[in-house]
Amino acid sequence: MDVWHHPLAEAPQDGPCVVTLGNFDGVHAGHKAVLQEAARRARSRGVRAAVVTFDPHPLVVVGPERKPRLLMTLAQRLAAFEACGMDLAWVIPFSRAFSELEPAEFLAPFGRALRPLELHVGTAFCFGRDRHGDLGALQTWGQALGCEVFGHALRASDGGHLSSTRIRNALSEGFVDEAATLLGHPFELTGLVVEGDRRGRHLGFPTANLQWEQEQLPAGGVYVTEAHSTHWEGPRLGLTNVGEKPTFEGRRLTVETHLPGFEGDLYGSRLSIAFLHRIRGEARFPSVEALRDQIAKDVATGQAWWESKGA
Repeated sequence: MDVWHHPLAEAPQDGPCVVTLGNFDGVHAGHKAVLQEAARRARSRGVRAAVVTFDPHPLVVVGPERKPRLLMTLAQRLAAFEACGMDLAWVIPFSRAFSELEPAEFLAPFGRALRPLELHVGTAFCFGRDRHGDLGALQTWGQALGCEVFGHALRASDGGHLSSTRIRNALSEGFVDEAATLLGHPFELTGLVVEGDRRGRHLGFPTANLQWEQEQLPAGGVYVTEAHSTHWEGPRLGLTNVGEKPTFEGRRLTVETHLPGFEGDLYGSRLSIAFLHRIRGEARFPSVEALRDQIAKDVATGQAWWESKGA
């Protein structure tokens, strides 16, 4: 997949293309459906499939006090776009000046750059100064350009609204199973393994301390996770604790993963942790011995859950 990091006025020309447009935080199940439909239509028409997105998130610029905790890094979004069949991803730098463009001021250079034959967006997508651009504005523009504009309603499998905000709310409550259903994949944290305080090792359950890259975290607690690293092939069971370790008067949020049976050195390597199931919430224990006993129970519970799923 080709990737552009060009401001609107400096984009090269490509196309014709079938295009989809949006922020795509999390690249959830609804986003995937739109991306995959755009890719399918592009193949049927013999042209490239292109996705246009923005970085940073618009609210970082226009409303930092309302900025959401993002579900994905840009690198994760790009990988997801490619997995959905995109041939080109155009990442437009979002700035204050860009936010103040009227819809027509965005659409003219956008159209020249990609020469879209079709445009696929969510029905709630808005753009331009004060969000004046909407699906109706896109359809009017498309008629004049000869570009078919399709609006897609993003609905969850339960019939409710599907949005990145709903997924963030589920994660904030620890409902990682629900988040995975809405995303169409488990929520994942990625990053480097860094030096921790080694309390897990002293307890008999060594952990990999993740320097995570995403902004959103699941609620504090212990989770069954799926760990991926270049140190082994395929998925590996992890027991991940998100929290401040209140038994040790912790004040710093950490994400630590115990990998049953693994004895290698992960420091400085990349690790990805996919959250599958919550075992319990964060708790303070009366003694180190009580905590050690609970961790042993958590590991047994996690292994049983993992095996029950045929992992």
